[in-house]
Amino acid sequence: MAGEVFVSARPVFLTRARRTGGQVLVTLARSVAIFVPVFVVGTFVTFALRGLSGLSPARFQLGEDATPEAIHQLESSWGLDRPFLAQYWSWFTGVLHGNLGTSWSNGADVATLIGLGLGVSLSVALLALVIGVVAGFALGTLAALRRTTWIDRAITGFVTVISTMPAFVVGIVLVEIFAVGLGWLPSAGYVPVADGAGPWLAHIILPALALSVDIVADVARQLRTGLVSAYRENYVIGARVRGLSPRRIFFRHVLRNGLGPALATLGFRFPILIGQSVVAEWIFGLQGFGRFANDAAQAGDVPEVQGVLVVSVVMVVVFNLIVNIVLGRVAPASRRGV
Repeated sequence: MAGEVFVSARPVFLTRARRTGGQVLVTLARSVAIFVPVFVVGTFVTFALRGLSGLSPARFQLGEDATPEAIHQLESSWGLDRPFLAQYWSWFTGVLHGNLGTSWSNGADVATLIGLGLGVSLSVALLALVIGVVAGFALGTLAALRRTTWIDRAITGFVTVISTMPAFVVGIVLVEIFAVGLGWLPSAGYVPVADGAGPWLAHIILPALALSVDIVADVARQLRTGLVSAYRENYVIGARVRGLSPRRIFFRHVLRNGLGPALATLGFRFPILIGQSVVAEWIFGLQGFGRFANDAAQAGDVPEVQGVLVVSVVMVVVFNLIVNIVLGRVAPASRRGV
């Protein structure tokens, strides 16, 4: 009998597996179809920055008093005297192989320079996302389960207040309380995770908390809205009529179908998080990706700025791809139009 149940259940399992794999492939195909033109256009516009800026490596290496002959010779050595499309193609093929060019200011490899700061920024950003998702999920779920009560109103008021607080204000307050006042955490600096998980976490927890405030507010609001809306759907009413327990109704029907808006919010929040990282890095003395981008822009180092923009485009597109895959897998309501 058990064998018959196993045999009869196997085709159902395989059908579900094929369906899930097909949905993931469709999501991947759509994301790649969007990524390719976005990446090409983004890199083209990024490369056009040098021509639009009018800057030249001669400004960094020869100074303002350089002769036209010396400038022309140096630009020829960089290949800047070739046609624009030829320059772009050489640079674009290099980008596809991980070569982002050479810094005008110090001659260092741009990919290496970005990599040094990217680890710092990703550590802070990913921890901020985890804090924002966990706290926002807890607050949004509690507000939805206790909707129209004082708990719901208190959570709604709290997330409204914190959503108006800029990251740099939150960062300064956290430093004053936990670093200066209590002395529990360091106020600045960074320790690689290779030197110990404890010191690494101690140095990134405050900037991560400062950046997570907006994420907490957005996730909590969107999740509460999605869950309350899901509770009003006919399939939830039908589940109650069939006598399903509130726990099963919530996890099997309400949560999966109400999670979509909150997950979609993360796709919009990640680019903003990258932009806000420069503020947190200045406050907490971190040499991260955002601060590197700011320094490169102020110095007018075009290869560094181009490398920053390319990496930013890739990170945003990849993160949105992950969100879309999770959204399509977890939230069935998001797949109704597929």
